[in-house]
Amino acid sequence: MLTALQMAAGDEALSAAVRRSHQLLHRRALVAAVASTVPVPGLDWAVDAALLSRLLPKISAEFGLTPAQLDRLDPGQRAQVQKAVAVVGSVLIGKFITKELVFMAAQKIGMRLTVQQAAKYVPLAGQAVSAAMGYTAIRYLGEQHIQDCVRVAQTAQLALPPAAPSKTRAFSPQRLR
Repeated sequence: MLTALQMAAGDEALSAAVRRSHQLLHRRALVAAVASTVPVPGLDWAVDAALLSRLLPKISAEFGLTPAQLDRLDPGQRAQVQKAVAVVGSVLIGKFITKELVFMAAQKIGMRLTVQQAAKYVPLAGQAVSAAMGYTAIRYLGEQHIQDCVRVAQTAQLALPPAAPSKTRAFSPQRLR
């Protein structure tokens, strides 16, 4: 199976959007892993839902596929994107992400999450398994969404929005003085 980065190969703007999305995804998946170790029933599900409801729109934004970005397209291109979304079969692209949509997406990994809930109550080893499963679950859903975004962008031949300016500052030796 191809990864999103492999799917975007040959298109530098698309590859850059995939790399930025993977950075976002990795950070949020680490937070999910930490939350998965806390032995409070349902906490990890709540954290996962909150993370996904914020993460998925940010990933969509990297590809120009948020509802606001789609509204700014001309009607012909918007129709082309909607057709591409239908072909890909994504229920998350171009939509306002609600709790219900997040739970629909989470149903794909429901068994893993059930095992994760049970595993976290076994001291140390169970918490490690739970953390790994929490990380993997978020990574899986995020990667699926990134791949869907790549497919839609390629199918609709969508021009990607420019990258948002980086919030990190470059190292400058002059700052040390």
